[in-house]
Amino acid sequence: MTPDHQAPDRVDAAALEGHDEAHDRSFSSRLNWLRAGVLGANDGIVSTAGLVIGVAAATAERGPVLTAGLAGLAAGAMSMAVGEYVSVSTQRDSEKALIAKEIRELREEPEAELAELAAIYEGKGLSPALAEQVAVELTAHDALGAHAEAELGIDPEDLTNPWHAAWASMIAFTVGALLPLVAILLPPTEWRVPVTVLAVVLALAGTGLVSARLGDADAQRATVRVVVGGLLAMALTYAIGSLVGTQVG
Repeated sequence: MTPDHQAPDRVDAAALEGHDEAHDRSFSSRLNWLRAGVLGANDGIVSTAGLVIGVAAATAERGPVLTAGLAGLAAGAMSMAVGEYVSVSTQRDSEKALIAKEIRELREEPEAELAELAAIYEGKGLSPALAEQVAVELTAHDALGAHAEAELGIDPEDLTNPWHAAWASMIAFTVGALLPLVAILLPPTEWRVPVTVLAVVLALAGTGLVSARLGDADAQRATVRVVVGGLLAMALTYAIGSLVGTQVG
């Protein structure tokens, strides 16, 4: 190894200045409810916009549009909350079961578990001797935490919280649904659909950008995907509303 590529003997404190990447233990938990919030907002915007535009295409009266929008908002918010709670609860139950299994194995087969942990670090590139030393020291410090993180990718002290996801999804859905509902009720009849479409496109572009940032994905691709999906949903429901309104009328 050349001098320019030698590993540093100690951490350079100056090199850490400005390096503000998050490493706290609750980061994955925050991502959980942020994901639920973004998904809820996006669903609230698209589903409510499609619903009210479909009704607006069938009738010029504001009453049916308001009724349909409020009903869709309430049903959608509860559906998102319950869905997130059930989904994340299932994930949490699985995490608890895996942790319980790990606790049992650490109690009954400590040597085998230590060898397994050392093999994991050796597979990540450490020498056998160093991998064993790391495994021994981590096990001595926090056996369950070390094994759960390395083997399962789980932090026993920071399991996913179904209530956080449920509340985030419900509140975000409600806020997202209010935007197209207000946008279609305030303008004059001839302008309500164009104004709603514009408001929805801008809102979806925002949620697409946020979701891309959270997932460290390409912002342009994520935004276009979300906006196009919303436009297709509104176009379909508008066509259905126009057809039904013409037939019923």
